[in-house]
Amino acid sequence: MSWAMRSNYRPIGNYIQLVDERNKELEISTLLGLSISKDFIPSVANTVGTNMRNYKIIRKNQFACSIMQVRRDGKMPVALLEDIEEAIISQAYPVFEIIDTEVLLPQYLMMWFTRSEFDRQATFHAVGGVRGSLEWEDFLAFELPVPSIEQQREIVREYNVIKNRIALNQQLNKKLEETAQALYRHWFVDFEFPNEEGEPYKSSGGKMGYNVELDNEIPEGWEVKTIGDFALKMKSGSTPNRGREEYWSSNDHPWIKTGELNNSVLIEVEEYISDLALGDCSVTLLPINTVLVAMYGQGNTKGQVGYLKIPATTNQACCAIICDNEYKSTFIYYYLRVNRDEIVSVAIGGAQPNLSKDIIENLKMVVPSEETILKHPFIKIMNRKEKIMRKSQLLAKLQLILLSKMSTVEEIIKPESVEI
Repeated sequence: MSWAMRSNYRPIGNYIQLVDERNKELEISTLLGLSISKDFIPSVANTVGTNMRNYKIIRKNQFACSIMQVRRDGKMPVALLEDIEEAIISQAYPVFEIIDTEVLLPQYLMMWFTRSEFDRQATFHAVGGVRGSLEWEDFLAFELPVPSIEQQREIVREYNVIKNRIALNQQLNKKLEETAQALYRHWFVDFEFPNEEGEPYKSSGGKMGYNVELDNEIPEGWEVKTIGDFALKMKSGSTPNRGREEYWSSNDHPWIKTGELNNSVLIEVEEYISDLALGDCSVTLLPINTVLVAMYGQGNTKGQVGYLKIPATTNQACCAIICDNEYKSTFIYYYLRVNRDEIVSVAIGGAQPNLSKDIIENLKMVVPSEETILKHPFIKIMNRKEKIMRKSQLLAKLQLILLSKMSTVEEIIKPESVEI
């Protein structure tokens, strides 16, 4: 099967060369790993007793990749070092560089590696059992179109404009989240919500009352309730039979797994189920403004939350909290965000290490007066976050369009310039 469909495609091997520089003098200590999402990440490997002299040095504008387990992951991890001048990386990773950056830009090549078509090609060629590794020679034979260096610079510039806007949006949402959590603590932990005169309640002499359950004082008119009593209703989901293709063959209803709960607004999902699955199985179509809590899952998943801005169903590891208005939904979302470590510790201290719907239902929280709840700013913050995420969603689609257009760039590079 040939993946090269156009005459201006050239083998990657024409443009790159392996680099094997070792950290013999131990002059570099920044150790990086390689993620499946094609980024460098701080390494978490235990290097106690490891001879770091054997580690490879990677320098700015060089690439590292993993050609192992490509078929299993359906992706080839490969990343371009851009943000720092140098680092070290496991000797298991091939490190390579562009031979002539006036012929092929590293950033342009990295864009090519980002395409889903590239991963499909790598997966197709991976050999050796279920995990499936890619032969280096096969990788070098993969072809890509190489337009003029000016065209490459323009393509990279357009791509980076979008990429930077998405990064800026992520920063904006991070700031909004930090602001919301700080406000939650100020209003509902320190009890310094604005009183009728707009002054901080507690430090302005607001009336406090002793609460026996908490053995502490809380503002007058506030009370302690369980989440189950505060919410309108609570639900958990299920996974329709994977063996029934008709349950998964149409995108009728979003279906969310706990791995998708990332402490943010949810506007898109990875999988969908059909109308038939919704009718046959124990799944509930949850309304917008439902708060989701991960009861269990891989790694750090437990206790992560999500806020639905689309109607959706979930798997059985998600606990859904439905409130009778948006003020309560956003309030409980930030209660769960701010108290996440404490909530997770309840599960760890129990007979089984997971959260359950019962545990979450019986969590006790300080509930403000109705008047105070109706004044908090979390709805505006959540709506702002949603708006930013939807803009990023559109930008991500533009990114994909740009990446897909790379395969159709016109050949204007001179033939002699690719004979490396």
